[in-house]
Amino acid sequence: MAKLILNRVAKDFGTGRAAVSNLSIDVREGGFLALLGPSGCGKTTVLRMIAGFETPTDGSLHLGERLLADASQSLPPERRNMAMVFQSYALWPHMSVADNVGYPLKVRGVSGEAYRRKVGEALATVRLEAYAERRPADLSGGQRQRVALARCLVTSPDVVLLDEPLANLDRHLKQEMEETFREFHQRSGATMVYVTHDQSEAMALATDVAVMSEGQLLQVAPPDEIYARPEGRVVGGLIGRGAIVSLRSPDGDVRQLDWAAVEPLFSGEGGSASRADVLVRQEDVVLGGEGIAATVESVLYEGERYAARLRLADGQILRAFSRSKLAVGDDVRAMIRGAWRL
Repeated sequence: MAKLILNRVAKDFGTGRAAVSNLSIDVREGGFLALLGPSGCGKTTVLRMIAGFETPTDGSLHLGERLLADASQSLPPERRNMAMVFQSYALWPHMSVADNVGYPLKVRGVSGEAYRRKVGEALATVRLEAYAERRPADLSGGQRQRVALARCLVTSPDVVLLDEPLANLDRHLKQEMEETFREFHQRSGATMVYVTHDQSEAMALATDVAVMSEGQLLQVAPPDEIYARPEGRVVGGLIGRGAIVSLRSPDGDVRQLDWAAVEPLFSGEGGSASRADVLVRQEDVVLGGEGIAATVESVLYEGERYAARLRLADGQILRAFSRSKLAVGDDVRAMIRGAWRL
């Protein structure tokens, strides 16, 4: 196994704007990288360049010391020792589960005891040994996705690529499959690159999250770091469910703000005349006390709590959670335990 390296990779389809521009990422051996961003941000194009389905127009891709592609040459997909899992499962309906899993081995000429052993090990990894002789039509959506995982594992790939594999599943099944993916990663030890537009999936599964927008890499970091310390409005808006407010800029280069630091900025009594974007997470807003005056603009009951949208006197928005029932139009006070200057 080796490190996957993307060095200043770009892809231009000649449409007037590059699909991917100057992107550099090192995916650690055995890591789980999530490429996160809205539709059209270039994340699937990056995945296709890693797989060998697209050739970069600039930069290079390496797997360890081996060059996979640059602007002048590209190793074909079948010589990269990678496997890909799609949204659609892409299973052969007329084949049994075992035959679907073993198909890549047959293509490589593996047969006999080695074939049966590898198929059995792959099915055991995804806990489908008992379903070996069934057809895909007899399985649930989650079981079919696990067959697709076993099929990509059977050839012991260096890298597993996943193109929004949970997009077609309902909420309950998606949560179940997230656990399957975590277990699959731990048991297989494979390096994984996972494309998604769902930040909750990225945060739950990945060891590192790379946030993209309009073909650019904005930030790459472990999930807890990218949540706590996002860089810029786009990342701050994509990760979590906070609100970004414009305030007087705090003095110095401090970025982590507590109530004592942030209250004067809201009141206009502290900071400098210049403005700063400040991210305030819902969980850091406490209703009550001697906080900032706000009016409840909307309320959504989430079962264990209420999620409220609050409008401040200057028209800016905060978001908050409340255990107590709120009504639209209520006047409340909001204290902010912590905030992050972007």
